[in-house]
Amino acid sequence: MLRLFTSVFYGLSNSYVLKNSTNLKSNSFLSAAAKSIHHFILIPCMHQALQALTTNQQPLLVLLEKHIRTIHVNHLLTVRKTQAALYVLHRLLDHGVTTNLVVSIDSPLDLAWLLHGRGSQYVNLELKALLSCAHVFQTSPANAAGAASSSIDVKSTASGNQSDHVIPCKRAKLFSGSVEEEDDQSGVPSFTLDPQVLCHTFSPGDGPSAGACAFGQITHLEIRTCGPDSLRVLGFSLPTFSCLQSLSLHSISIFRESDVLDFAEALKQLSDSSCSSLIHLSIGLLPHVGLMKTLLNANPRLTSLCVEFQTVIWGPPFDLNLGTAEPDMSELPLEKLTVKVTQLQTDLHFLTSVLRRCPHLTSLHIAGMRLPTGSSQSWLLSTLSESNHCLKALNFEDIKLCDCLPDILELLRSCMLEELCFNDCRLLEKCINPEKSLVELVAALKIPSLHSLSLAQNRLAKNVYVLAELFSGPSQSSLKQLDIRSNFIQPADLLEFAKRLRIHHPPHRLTLDLRKNPGDRDPETWNTALKRLQPFSFLLVEGWKSTDTLVDHVSNM
Repeated sequence: MLRLFTSVFYGLSNSYVLKNSTNLKSNSFLSAAAKSIHHFILIPCMHQALQALTTNQQPLLVLLEKHIRTIHVNHLLTVRKTQAALYVLHRLLDHGVTTNLVVSIDSPLDLAWLLHGRGSQYVNLELKALLSCAHVFQTSPANAAGAASSSIDVKSTASGNQSDHVIPCKRAKLFSGSVEEEDDQSGVPSFTLDPQVLCHTFSPGDGPSAGACAFGQITHLEIRTCGPDSLRVLGFSLPTFSCLQSLSLHSISIFRESDVLDFAEALKQLSDSSCSSLIHLSIGLLPHVGLMKTLLNANPRLTSLCVEFQTVIWGPPFDLNLGTAEPDMSELPLEKLTVKVTQLQTDLHFLTSVLRRCPHLTSLHIAGMRLPTGSSQSWLLSTLSESNHCLKALNFEDIKLCDCLPDILELLRSCMLEELCFNDCRLLEKCINPEKSLVELVAALKIPSLHSLSLAQNRLAKNVYVLAELFSGPSQSSLKQLDIRSNFIQPADLLEFAKRLRIHHPPHRLTLDLRKNPGDRDPETWNTALKRLQPFSFLLVEGWKSTDTLVDHVSNM
C-alpha cells in the first residue's frame, strides 16, 4: 500500500497505476490509503504534490498527521521550492504522531535543522548563526552543499570545546532560492522553519496555527548515508537527546577512528544523563573491531547493538590495545548483538570479552569473521556455551566451522535455541566422513525449542537425506522452517530426502526452502520429489540454471 500511495500521490507512473488510473487518481483512494499507511516518503523536489497539501489537499494532510509514524527524507531540503516540504515536515513531526525519522542524504546542514528542537535542547552558536544566515543557500543542491562545507567548521562544533557556548534554540529562519517567496533587500528569497510562521502562512484560519506550535520529539533516528560531517553534527546534538531510543548510522565509506571516538564521547555524555532513553545502536562502517568495546563502554545501557567493520587498507595501523590495560568485566544488559566483519583477520578476544559480560544475550548474529591461519572458532563457541545460556537466536554467516563440531554439539546442549542459522559455514568441509558428522549434528538439533533452522550454502549435496532424521524416533524435532538453499542438491538427492521424509514426516507443516539448487538437471525427477514433499511442506522454489549453481559451487571450493 505504501508503494501504491507514493506512486499515486506524487504522480509516478507504473503499469498498475496506468491500468487503474480511473479509480486510483481520486481523493477517496488517497484518503483511504492514508488511514492504512504508517510511513511517508518526503520528496521535496516533487513540489506540486506537496504544495497541494497546503491548499486543496489539507484534509489529506490531517489524515497523515493522525497515522504517519515514520518520515523518510531522501532529497535535499535546503534547495529551491522546498517551502511546502518544510511545512509538511513540520505538520507531521510537530503536530502529528510521527516520531521516527529516516534520512537518506548526507547533508550536515539538512540534518542539523531536521534535529533542531526535536529532541536535543541545545545548539552550538556557530551552527545557529549558519542556520540564520541569509546568504548561505543558493538555487542548486551543489551550491547549497558547497556553501555548507565552506561556511561551517563542523569539527569545532563536535570537538567538545569548552569555550563553545550552548543556548536553548528555537527553530531558526532559513533562506532558499524558492521562486514562491518575495526577495529580501539583498535579493535572496527566503523561507522559514519557524513553526508559527509556517502554520500562519499555510494553514487555514481554523488550523493548527490557532495555538502555539508544539515541539515534536524524534525517538527513532536512522541515517542511511552518514558522512563524517553529519556524524559530527549528530555528535553535537546527542548529549541532550534524551528522548532518542534508537539510533542507526551507516556510511558508504569507513568512518575515521578519531570521528568514532568523538561520537563515543558524545554517546557517553548522553548515557551519563539520568534522562537518557537510548537502548538501540546500529553503526557502520567502523575501521576495527576494538571500537565495539569503546561504544559499549560509552553507553553501557544498550540492550541492542549492531556494528559493521571493514578493513582499512590505508593510513597508520590502529592501536587495538587502546583502553584494554584494565579490562572492564562489568555486566552489560545487552540482549541483541550483531557483528558483521569484512576484515582479513579478526582478533577474537574483543568479541569473546564482550560476550562474557552479556549473560542476558538472547540474539547473536555474526558474519564474515576471519581468524589467523591455524586458529579456530572453538573459542567463540565455548564462550557462548559457558556465558550465554539465554540465547534464543543464533545466526552465523560466512564463518568456517568445519573443525568445531564438538563445540557446536556442546552449545546445542547448553542453550534452548529457537532459531539457528549456519549459512555458508563449511560444516562438512574436509570431513573424513561427512555423513557421520551430519548424523551427529542432526541428533543434537532435536531440541524441542528449535523451530527455525537454516543450513544454506553448506554443500550438503547427497547427504541432504540425513536431515529427514530430524523427525524420526521418540524425540522428534519441532521445526517449522528449514532452509537448505544453495546446497548443490541434485534431483535424485532431493527425491531420496522426500522418500525418507514421507516415512518420518514433520509434526507441523514445514516451510522448506529449496531455492538455488540444480533441479533443471533432471526436471522430471525434481518435480516428482516436489510432489512427494507437498503434502506436508510449503515449498519455496524458483527457476535456477545449473550453470549458475556450478559457478557458485566452484567459488566455494
